[in-house]
Amino acid sequence: MAVVDGLGAPAETQGVAAGGLKPPASVKFFYSIGQFVESGYLAINTFIFFYYTAVLGMSGSMVGVALAISMTLDAALDPLIGSWSDSVRSRFGRRLPAMLLAAPLTMVTMGLLFAPPNGLTPLLLFVWLTLTKGGVRAFASMYNIPYFALGGEMSDDYVERSRIVSYRLLAGILVSVLITALAYSVFFAGEGGLQRPENYPAFGWSIAVLVLVGGLICCAGVWRYAVALPQPVAAPEPMGRRLAGEVAEMLGNRTFLILFLSMLLFASAVGVHQALNNHTYVFVWKLRPETIQVITYVYLAGILAGVPLTPALLRRMEKKTVAAIGFGLVALGWVVLPGLRGLGLFAPTGAAALPWLCAMSLVFGLASGLIFIVFPSMMADAAEEHEHIHATRREGLFFSGLGFAGKAAGGMGLMLGGFALDLLHFPREMGRQVGAVAPPEVLSHLALAWGWVPAVLAGVGALVFAPYAITRARHEAITADLRRRRATAE
Repeated sequence: MAVVDGLGAPAETQGVAAGGLKPPASVKFFYSIGQFVESGYLAINTFIFFYYTAVLGMSGSMVGVALAISMTLDAALDPLIGSWSDSVRSRFGRRLPAMLLAAPLTMVTMGLLFAPPNGLTPLLLFVWLTLTKGGVRAFASMYNIPYFALGGEMSDDYVERSRIVSYRLLAGILVSVLITALAYSVFFAGEGGLQRPENYPAFGWSIAVLVLVGGLICCAGVWRYAVALPQPVAAPEPMGRRLAGEVAEMLGNRTFLILFLSMLLFASAVGVHQALNNHTYVFVWKLRPETIQVITYVYLAGILAGVPLTPALLRRMEKKTVAAIGFGLVALGWVVLPGLRGLGLFAPTGAAALPWLCAMSLVFGLASGLIFIVFPSMMADAAEEHEHIHATRREGLFFSGLGFAGKAAGGMGLMLGGFALDLLHFPREMGRQVGAVAPPEVLSHLALAWGWVPAVLAGVGALVFAPYAITRARHEAITADLRRRRATAE
């Protein structure tokens, strides 16, 4: 491959120049630290809905609409970010400039999200939530879309791509454990800790700083490898002229549409479930904050188990089969325990409920691990299929589509969760009353909404995913052809 901007290819990029894209472990390690941005956001995301409804007293519908608006507007920016990232030419490669700009902006908006000024009216609080949540998500996207696209570019090997995602997922698990421990054992520790508004600003700013540090460490650690990866050889057309055609070209790709729509449904399911998590744990299962973190650790342990399991499965199975197993396990985990509780057949509380919730969380974590590793790997395969057909590289735009699906659907899931609270007539004043008890029928319906609604959405997502058709053999044929084309071009 040609040297970029006059910079000699360092030793760690020799594989790139030789045509075999397999980064060394050190590059994969530093790359994985960038997952702090996404995992940090996802970890605090579980507290936002509870904070603004139960603690600050906003209606579930208002909070749900605010979150849906912010996430949908952000999702609409994703194609712009992806297209821009695809077209950048710089001495730091085409991905790092956006990442370096986005990391500090993510930190600032994340801190402000948990520190609204005192005395805001419900309408102004709605505006604050919409703007700060939208800012966090938009700037995180400015980091994550180039970051995920970089991961797809780092290797062209069918299994190695899943290993790179595994490194990233492992780092995400570790930072999620750290954030969970800080949340439940430090910032929200003690009886009613989640229900005290004064605990939230310090939590938000602390996690924001952690996200910034991880994002910058990643950029510093991978730039020598990233700069040797392919960049545009000519200046692109202005985005206003090219974007519509690029998006139309992407939407004409059947494989992309299958991945996009199935992720849209799966992310909607996760959004509904996560929106109601803390309400269910506190009011249905009557758990203390210190106990809730145990469930989170078990969930992360399930994802951790999926990190080595997924590449092992992929040596024997197609990616499609592994993803299907993940969909099935997720639906099973959401059906059984919530159904038993919602139908009044099994209603333990406190310590008695913990083992059962941990078992459900373990299944969900393992299944999520399979899906979270395989889906980005499949999207990278789809981007190569697209290059094979159209002779254009669109990794950034493809991963922006995956991000769009996840965020737009996640916002929709949160909105559905907010509507569910209002439809169930969940008492708004309970949030600030430690030890308050809701009517039994409300709790039963809340348990069903927490489990069965996302299970149905995940099941439909699995049906949409069924026609996916890039097999190992097809991928090897595509990459062999692309290598021949690139060798000829050189």
